[in-house]
Amino acid sequence: MRVFFLCLLLAMKIHAQQNADGILVGSMHSGGIDSLSIQRIEAEIQNGTYPNIHSLLIARHNNLVYEHYWPGKDEILGNDLGIVTHDRDSLHDIRSVTKSFVATCIGIALGQGRIKSIDQKVLSFFPEYAQLDTGMKSSLTIRHLLTMSSGLEWNENLPYSDPRNSEISMDKSIDPVGYVLKQPINHKPGTVWDYNGGNTQVLAAIVKKVSGKEIDAFAREYLFEPLGISRWQWLRSSDANQLPAAASGLRLCSRDLLKLGLLYNNRGAWKGKQLVPAWWVDSASRSSIERSGPGGSGGYGYQFWIFPVMTKQGLIPGG
Repeated sequence: MRVFFLCLLLAMKIHAQQNADGILVGSMHSGGIDSLSIQRIEAEIQNGTYPNIHSLLIARHNNLVYEHYWPGKDEILGNDLGIVTHDRDSLHDIRSVTKSFVATCIGIALGQGRIKSIDQKVLSFFPEYAQLDTGMKSSLTIRHLLTMSSGLEWNENLPYSDPRNSEISMDKSIDPVGYVLKQPINHKPGTVWDYNGGNTQVLAAIVKKVSGKEIDAFAREYLFEPLGISRWQWLRSSDANQLPAAASGLRLCSRDLLKLGLLYNNRGAWKGKQLVPAWWVDSASRSSIERSGPGGSGGYGYQFWIFPVMTKQGLIPGG
């Protein structure tokens, strides 16, 4: 399953009306969008050129100017739901985009002063694992978790149906944070990018340490409610630990996923209120480390993939 949404956030003002969910809605015509191009995209989605697309949303200058939904194969944490008819109220597994929401909660906690700096040592939040505070692990910081450069041994290259996959092993653990932090460290933190959902689970645990709230409760109070997100699910990792799956457990409607893009486009502000510090948005959406992976090389921000973008004006470097 893939949720496909596109934010074309360009500087053209268009007349818009505010929807009940807080999103401003305009029209393609008033936004100057080429309807023939949109028709071609619709046809390519329909004929399977872009397979299993459930939704396409286009925002321009903070206004939703196009919205369309298609039926498609869906699942919940790997459990097949078959072909589902999607609409604006449909919840989707947003999978690893969940990581970007966890990172946003870290930014909120920084803005609240609960976390002093992303250069705080990770093990300083977990005195119960003091015995691990040796060697290269002693230098592990929140920044390294955010940028997937912890250096911890991890393998998510196996299918997620394979119990040897590190994320699956973590999810089934009674103590997911301990599982992650006890992994051998193969590289000096900050030097090598390696995709690691365990980093995200530890970030969620840090939010719990500084706020007393699990990541889903913290997000509800400080991110979802301010954004007007009222319909969502944050699935649990497993019966073994009952923790919100920080790396991949969030289910949202497409419009609410769009809100995260709009929030970052507006440097953390929503309806005149600063939900996330502007400096955080600037840093989180900028490449902090080079990586390789799906789609070729690029960068990685704070739990955000950074890709170069080709436009009519030329290549815009990622980050």
